[in-house]
Amino acid sequence: MSRAFASPSLAVQRGILGAVLLVACWEGAARGLHLPAYVLPAVSDILAGLWSKRATLIDAAGYTLLEALVGYGLGCLIGIGLAVAIALVPALRSAILPLATAINSVPVVGYSPLILLWFGIGVSSKIVMVAMAVSFTILLSMLAGLDRVDRRAVDLMKSFGASRFGVLWRLRLPTALPLLLAGMRVSTVRSVIVAIVTEMLGAHGGLGWVIYQAVLQIDFVQVWAAIFVASAASLAFFGLIGFLERKILFWT
Repeated sequence: MSRAFASPSLAVQRGILGAVLLVACWEGAARGLHLPAYVLPAVSDILAGLWSKRATLIDAAGYTLLEALVGYGLGCLIGIGLAVAIALVPALRSAILPLATAINSVPVVGYSPLILLWFGIGVSSKIVMVAMAVSFTILLSMLAGLDRVDRRAVDLMKSFGASRFGVLWRLRLPTALPLLLAGMRVSTVRSVIVAIVTEMLGAHGGLGWVIYQAVLQIDFVQVWAAIFVASAASLAFFGLIGFLERKILFWT
C-alpha cells in the first residue's frame, strides 16, 4: 500500500523538478545570451507581462474556454451518437465512416474560412470548429471500444433473449467506456488548440485574438504570456477529464 501511494507522489515531484529545471535553463539562456524578445523572452519578463495584463488574459481565457467546452461537449455527443447508431444499425458504417474520414482528411483549420463565412466571427464558428475536430476522435474511440466486445458474450446474451439495444446497453457500452474516456481525454487539448487557431483568423475576443493582436503590435512578451495562459487552461481541462476518468473507471 505504501508503494501505491508513493508512486504518484514521486511522479509529481519529478514533474515539479523538471518544470523548475526547464524554467531555470530558459531564464539563464535568455539572460545569459541576451536574446531579443522576438527570439525568446525571459520567463521573468513573461510572468511580469502576464501579471500586468492579467485582467485581459483572464477574460480572453474565459472566452476561449467557453468555446472549447461547448464545442467539446457537442463534439462528444455527435461522436458518441454516430458510434451508437453504427452499433445498432451496422449498415450505416459503410456510409458514415468514409464520409467522416473524408471530412477529417483535411486539417480542420482548412475549413475555417468557410465556417467563419457561414457562422460569422463570433462564438458560434469556434464551437462548430471544435465540434468538428472532437467528434471524429470520439467516433473512432467509441467504435473501437464497441468493436472490442467478446462475440461469445454477445451470442450468450442473445441466447437469453437480449435485444440489440439490451446488448449495447449492458455489454458493449461498458466495454467501450475505457477507450471512450481515453479519446475524450486526448480531445481536450485539441479542442483548446482549434479554438485558439480559429480565433486568430477572426474573432471578437479570446486567447487567439490576443495573440494575433500582440503580433501586430510586435509585443512578443504578450504573445508568450497568452501562450502560458493557454497551456495552463489546456492542462487544467486535461486534468479534469483525467480525474473524471479515474473516478468512473475505478476498477482499472
